[in-house]
Amino acid sequence: MPGETIENPVTGERVTWIETAHSTGGEVLAADVFVQPAAAVGLAHRHVRQEERFAVRSGTAGFELAGEPRVVTQGEEVAIPIGVAHRWWNAGQDELRIRMELRPALDTETFFETFFGLARDGKTNAKAKGVPGLLQSAVLLRELGDSCPQLVKPPPGVQRGVFTVLAPIGRLAGRQAVYPKYSPRHQSLAR
Repeated sequence: MPGETIENPVTGERVTWIETAHSTGGEVLAADVFVQPAAAVGLAHRHVRQEERFAVRSGTAGFELAGEPRVVTQGEEVAIPIGVAHRWWNAGQDELRIRMELRPALDTETFFETFFGLARDGKTNAKAKGVPGLLQSAVLLRELGDSCPQLVKPPPGVQRGVFTVLAPIGRLAGRQAVYPKYSPRHQSLAR
């Protein structure tokens, strides 16, 4: 819901939704993302159906796009086309505030809510930058599909094979892609 804020204590990120899939008819998911200095923001990934845009509001962001490093400061923007491998982080000494937009929105809001909720509940690995366990990741990535970022490594075919095998095991072990306590709009839905 626009105006709602979620936090990830493991990675040092805070996200405030500006626009959601619901508020834009699925066209865009926009958020202000606040990242502490030296925070562990996402691993190298790509979006297979979404364009991602970033606008630095304050602070300094580091980006790696298709293997090329870049520093972006207040007032600058970065557009990442569909399928381009990238990662980003706070490259400064102060909190970074960056506007992130994903087009189309898909169900990426639910991905972030689940990911951050698991971190708040201590169900991620701090050493692995706040990544949920393999069974949880398999269920989340398999069921939310293209709404989730796709890691650059291992190769996509290997990821699909592993998640296809592990997702049913994860479901049997009680893992879900959607937890109503993290995504209140899904109160009657548990995937």
